[in-house]
Amino acid sequence: FYASRFIDDARTLGLKVAQEFSTDPTLMPRPTQCIPQMIALVEKLIARNHAYVAGDGVVYFDIRSFPSYGKLSGNTLDALREGAGERVSANNQSFKRHPADFMLWKPDASHVMKWDSPWGAGYPGWHLECSAMAAAFLGEEIDLHSGGEDNIFPHHECEIAQSCCGYGHTSFSRVWFHTRHLVVEGEKMSKSLGNFRMVNDLLEQYPGEVLRYVILSAHYRSEQNFGKDLLDSAWRSLDALYGFLRTQVGIEAAAVDIADTHAYAALLDDLNTPVAISELHKLAREMNAADGDALAEAKGRLLAVAGLMGLLQQDPEQWFTHSRGGSDISAEEIEVLIAKRNQAKADKDYAGADGVREELKAMGVVLEDSREGTKWRRG
Repeated sequence: FYASRFIDDARTLGLKVAQEFSTDPTLMPRPTQCIPQMIALVEKLIARNHAYVAGDGVVYFDIRSFPSYGKLSGNTLDALREGAGERVSANNQSFKRHPADFMLWKPDASHVMKWDSPWGAGYPGWHLECSAMAAAFLGEEIDLHSGGEDNIFPHHECEIAQSCCGYGHTSFSRVWFHTRHLVVEGEKMSKSLGNFRMVNDLLEQYPGEVLRYVILSAHYRSEQNFGKDLLDSAWRSLDALYGFLRTQVGIEAAAVDIADTHAYAALLDDLNTPVAISELHKLAREMNAADGDALAEAKGRLLAVAGLMGLLQQDPEQWFTHSRGGSDISAEEIEVLIAKRNQAKADKDYAGADGVREELKAMGVVLEDSREGTKWRRG
């Protein structure tokens, strides 16, 4: 259920995801598919004296056997809190050689999730899962590892220790990529505080592209104060960009080299998405002021940069049909009223035509007249 919902939300937000969980290039392994690899890794760690079976039958990683433990997070062994980094209850602490030694395998025949192992039927530690899956699908050393800032310690610290000690390499991931939290009214968005927002709930009020724009508008290293005002502002910004494209819908975009754009350079500079977003608006203004070949090139640059960030992927006319503000009038009903207004204008019933415009406006629909005819958008 949750995997399926995740895929649905990811697609709506414009993420590139595979049709099936195991289809290249997108791999979505589950820990339950990799239990043999996890057991094999624990066996390696025990054989190399980086792990031990304690008196309670639990297999622990010996953090003192890995002097680099804590380097990523800045923690030291002396400063680590008792019980840090694993899921063993307080009454089991005496079995551990060091208070911060973390669990690799816990025998528990009564647990709903259990598998046979050399240490008894049980389940793997949280950190172990990721090390084993990374090695199985990506290799024992990887180029890039991402996660939220709250994963740095203990989770990523423990992954490094297990992978380096188990596979005999000096590093696990060459680059670490950590994002900051979303905050709501100055507090971290979390389930415990009750201030979290579910993607599927937000999608009932906003298009997925609005949520994507909001996230990209802040640098991944900075906190973002997430809320209605920010979402509404992002929607207006996208309206402006789609509006520029709407006025130039008949212009063929020129092929451009994305590497020549300022936005591409910004993304190469530690994924500076806010600068790339601002470049989108600059390119849209340039397109609006240009003509001829310059117009085609400006449109090409705008669409190339937007495509790189997964934005402006919809037809401009379709974009403005998104329901807003709770208005439930259908596109077909809007077209009927526009036809009624056009007939009133043809009959020189200008008061009647204005009445239709105001009726639509009250329902959140804005009319835009031009030489090509009347267009509408939800506003």
